[in-house]
Amino acid sequence: MSHPDGIAPHGGELINRIVTGAQREEFLSKAEFLPRVQLDERAVSDLQLIAIGGFSPLTGFMGKADYDRVVEEMHLANGLPWAIPVTLSVTEEVAAPLQEGSLVRLDDSTGRYIGVLQLSEKYTYDKAREAVKVYRTDEEKHPGVAVVYAQGNVNLAGEVWLLERDPHPLFPSYQIDPAVSRAAFREKGWKTVVGFQTRNPIHRAHEYIIKCALETVDGLFLHPLVGATKEDDISADIRMRCYEIMLEHYFPNDRVILAINPAAMRYAGPREAIFHALVRKNYGCTHFIVGRDHAGVGDYYGTYDAQYIFDEFEPGALGIQPLKFEHAFYCTRTQGMATTKTSPSLPEERIHLSGTKVREMLRRGELPPPEFSRPEVAAELAKAMKV
Repeated sequence: MSHPDGIAPHGGELINRIVTGAQREEFLSKAEFLPRVQLDERAVSDLQLIAIGGFSPLTGFMGKADYDRVVEEMHLANGLPWAIPVTLSVTEEVAAPLQEGSLVRLDDSTGRYIGVLQLSEKYTYDKAREAVKVYRTDEEKHPGVAVVYAQGNVNLAGEVWLLERDPHPLFPSYQIDPAVSRAAFREKGWKTVVGFQTRNPIHRAHEYIIKCALETVDGLFLHPLVGATKEDDISADIRMRCYEIMLEHYFPNDRVILAINPAAMRYAGPREAIFHALVRKNYGCTHFIVGRDHAGVGDYYGTYDAQYIFDEFEPGALGIQPLKFEHAFYCTRTQGMATTKTSPSLPEERIHLSGTKVREMLRRGELPPPEFSRPEVAAELAKAMKV
């Protein structure tokens, strides 16, 4: 499907639910008269992404028909692929006085009025079913499942409006919304753009697969997630500094755009890989890197399940091309980064460390080896871990 800014958004139209002018003033004038629902960090991220078009074609929080079909079949009720429920869950006590057809004021965790919901539907749902279908487990120790079990039993559905788009408190210069990224790609003349998602600091295996992908496309959209993550993940400000270091020393600046993804992490493994790809499609990417255990946690998913899931969709249905990479490592025999597809090495000739092992090393005051992490990045991580 053609589009003025290259690849069409998911569903064909880039959604914009940021109110301006008279409509905004009208909503503000009703602030003290509307029933209120307070959003947690993830719901605030979801509201923002709906409003800026990152979750196109969604115009609000999902109703029951969309929710049920997404959970069961990874499609919206209209047949469009979609892998993760985007819902606003509240307790029965909060839901009870709310009238379908009415407006609801949406506040952030500080009580600030940030959005409006046109309540179209209230419905209950089966948390265990959502856990098993979406996360492939009902174990509460899974961070995504824990969120589902902890949230309210009633979903509020309906179209939303965001009252205004504020600068990000930590990364205002990297807050690039889909309409802006699309325009930037067009201005640079990029016809093909590969998106890269990570919630971890960038290391040499990431660098290797990104550069392999960059050999085949016009540009790279480096799009780290800065929304809610689990407690032991390295904080967004440290990760962003590592990306800046890498771009300064190891990437061609004219072929990379660094921007933040305000989404919260779900840790849904394969389903989240589809979700992440569709979001990057809305930002204008034509390709998306899917590596080892994308969006995984613990041992809940097979090493390459996040790649296999793309084969469950008809060719072209997603509208973005996955680039599937094996686990990269430093090969001591060839003295370079490689995968089993390109290296003749034996397992003992491969250096690769998990994020967990790297965090343990940093806490002990040890720097990861240069075969794993660029020295400038390792130094930045070490400095941050000592604080």
